[in-house]
Amino acid sequence: MIVPMKKAYIVVQAHNGRTMLRDLRKGGLLHITSEQVQSQKIEQLQKRYDQIYSLRNVILDLQEKKHMPSQSQVSDEVFYELLERYQGLLETRDTLLEEIKADLAQIEELKEWGDFDPEEVRQLSREGITLHFYTLSKKDLKNLDSSIQYIELSPVAGQMAIATVGKTLDSSVPAKPFTMSEHGLGFLQNRKASDENRLKDVVKSLKEAGTYLDAFSFHLKKLEMAMHFEEVGEQLEGGEDLVWLSGYLPETKADDFISLAKDKGWAYQLDEATEEDTPPTLIKYPKGVGIIKPVFDILGTVPGYRENDVSTWFLLFFTLFFAMIIGDAGYGVIFLATAVLLHAKAKKANTMVMLLYVLSIATIVWGSLTGTWFGSKEILLAVPFLQTLVIPSISNYPELFGLTASAAQNTVMKFCFIIGTVQLSLACILNVIHKIPKKDLSFVADIGWLMDILALYFVVLQLVIGEPANMMYVASIVGAGFLLVVVFGSQGPGIKFGKGLASGLGGFFTTFLNTISAFSNIMSYIRLFAVGMASVAIAQSFNSMAGGMLSGFALVAGILVLVIGHSLNIVMGLLSVVVHGVRLNLLEFSGQLGMEWTGIAYEPFTQTVEEN
Repeated sequence: MIVPMKKAYIVVQAHNGRTMLRDLRKGGLLHITSEQVQSQKIEQLQKRYDQIYSLRNVILDLQEKKHMPSQSQVSDEVFYELLERYQGLLETRDTLLEEIKADLAQIEELKEWGDFDPEEVRQLSREGITLHFYTLSKKDLKNLDSSIQYIELSPVAGQMAIATVGKTLDSSVPAKPFTMSEHGLGFLQNRKASDENRLKDVVKSLKEAGTYLDAFSFHLKKLEMAMHFEEVGEQLEGGEDLVWLSGYLPETKADDFISLAKDKGWAYQLDEATEEDTPPTLIKYPKGVGIIKPVFDILGTVPGYRENDVSTWFLLFFTLFFAMIIGDAGYGVIFLATAVLLHAKAKKANTMVMLLYVLSIATIVWGSLTGTWFGSKEILLAVPFLQTLVIPSISNYPELFGLTASAAQNTVMKFCFIIGTVQLSLACILNVIHKIPKKDLSFVADIGWLMDILALYFVVLQLVIGEPANMMYVASIVGAGFLLVVVFGSQGPGIKFGKGLASGLGGFFTTFLNTISAFSNIMSYIRLFAVGMASVAIAQSFNSMAGGMLSGFALVAGILVLVIGHSLNIVMGLLSVVVHGVRLNLLEFSGQLGMEWTGIAYEPFTQTVEEN
């Protein structure tokens, strides 16, 4: 359920504003909607945060992942001394890298010309003999004007090299000029080697800073907390005498808030959240349903405060969709083994592990019912017990049970359409239940949508599977449902019936298109059949490829084909779950519910780390 929220106001004397914020943060009760603001203080904190974050990442990248150093805790004073030191080392590292890169570029250019001292060339220039260096082809050298004085040098990179005396070549001459560097090749090579040795020492020192990574993380959290404090501080309103602040808290925390306010001597007020307010959403999951939370976290979806909590239905249908899309009991066994290993490693089953248990068991059940074990018919034949688990009418190998492939496929497709009809109908029923207590007359329109969906189900069956349906009855029910949506779809609390009717008639064409969309939404559930069949076909293809190699010298290659092939199929299946399984819940089902998933998660203003 979505926990009801209260809107709280706090008023204190202006000089107690920041003290109030600190006490409020320790209480960790109030959700304060802070906007992105800029101030000199926030900019300074952000700059320091970016500095520590960048340095921490550099140090972390230098660590050996398998042998992380033991961590040392230090005081704030020592930490900032270390920060200054390592920041200096980081700057030195960056400078050395730039110098090495520049020297390397000059070395690459000079090594073809050989080692010489550029100072000697500059000395000749001071004595009146100016040399200009070029590379050009033999042909172009022969075509040089005879009046040009030059000295022929050793070839450079397959080209002739010359030094003209006194003047430069005309731009029309196809020659590449060589710019004299400040230092010679030997000097640059020695300096580069010296810089590389210094760089090794600097990198070694930075690597040793790995023992303070926890301290870096701690101070990053402190800075995050400090920046949030300043952002909330910018939300204080008032003048020179009084300041006030507003936020939201769960009804269940109201007594705690009142106790805190009285203890600190704040003036406060608690109100019901109005339609104009946008409270955050806090979901209290029913027992056992909280395992779906990791999926919501990954997707970043939060229902609006006034929307339905569909977590229970989401979990049920998502589990079914996952099982049907993966579709293979053998893969389910792999997921189950993974869950057991994660459980053993963590020594407790967190929500992600519990979700993996549920999904893997559901996949094993569905795969057993369809007779699918690593896409292999031979496994089914070799283990008669597995055949007793199969429902022949939905089997992926119906010929073993005296059925045709088309009959089994039609049954699975019909099952997919039944799932779609049930889920979309459930959305209509939930809307009716949600609206009746609010005296929202538009619930009648949801009954109209329910009639349309149930009738359109038979249209889908006739078009896809060929099951006959009385189209006169179907059309009559769809028409009646359509009229209910037009008449009652724009009704609502405080809206006069005539005004709602006029609005509904104005959206007549949109409602017509939405009715067609309801038909396509039911059709959309065929993706469960299609993706599941594709997964089986891919598994069978890899089994066929490896079949001829599972003996003799080719055994290793055959096993490799099976491992890579089935691993790839599992990955593709998981991607399909995200693309298709999640879509059916977030688009088709949520769309019928009218959900937009635009909620803001309840995140109380709280102290995340202890301050000194």
